[in-house]
Amino acid sequence: MHAEPIPSLAATADTQFIESRGRRLAYRSFGSGQPIVLCLRFRGTMDEWDPLFLDTLAACGLRVVIFDYSGLGRSGGEPTYQPMSLAQDAVDLIEALDLHGVAIGGWSIGGVAAQIVLTMFPQRIRHAVLIGTTPPGNLVKLAEPLFFETAGKEFNTAEDNVVLFFEPQSPTSRAESAASLQRMAARRDPGPKVDGLWAREWISGGPRNPVFPSEAVLEGLKTTSIPMLHIGGDHDIIFPVENWYALNQQIPNLQLLTFPSAGHGPQHQYAVASAEYIAIFLRTAKPAA
Repeated sequence: MHAEPIPSLAATADTQFIESRGRRLAYRSFGSGQPIVLCLRFRGTMDEWDPLFLDTLAACGLRVVIFDYSGLGRSGGEPTYQPMSLAQDAVDLIEALDLHGVAIGGWSIGGVAAQIVLTMFPQRIRHAVLIGTTPPGNLVKLAEPLFFETAGKEFNTAEDNVVLFFEPQSPTSRAESAASLQRMAARRDPGPKVDGLWAREWISGGPRNPVFPSEAVLEGLKTTSIPMLHIGGDHDIIFPVENWYALNQQIPNLQLLTFPSAGHGPQHQYAVASAEYIAIFLRTAKPAA
């Protein structure tokens, strides 16, 4: 007899809500152990995390907490992509759930929010996990115009998913994009998507340098005792991983993991490997003395 497949916690977890600062934040929580709170990418909602990545984190002994930013997805309030507002959403959720020893995580612009939480609200943070994001300050390599052309469309197709988050030149990466989309489609009650026309205004003007002009956060990364991990793809068209390597001797607590033939969503192409490496990092990385 064949065993029945284990239901996906990520695909079946109930959506819950907290009330804070006059708005309602939607979140999902599953698994047990050290909490990892994950901040979303541009135009993302909770439904656009790959369930295999999230389920593997939970299987590795972590409590996974995902949420929608204010005014986006299922959350109430005013929508914005101002990084400080996104960081405040994460902080309010952590405080409302009374989480301690948190691994603050973030993908893309969510990684920018996570860096703000790490450096400006560190009281409950034990680790930071950054995925496909940018460091603060001047960059050694800029984004490619292709990202802005594709991310600014009103609606994104399966091919756009390849361009934005995977490596179009790699047949293996293309296949993983299709598999990831299929896993995300298993969600039983998907929420509303982010309005593409509204979101496009936030990326008008094309590549910028710096993307994240915060000297305070950069100095905070250089001096914090909290361990940090960045997971990237070797061809990220919006936040090139080379910008992290340019800082790796200036940020002593930073570990860098770069996957080959991968783009802006390495945790979706290498879902199991990314989650298992994160779990190892959280078990073994200790605060600097």
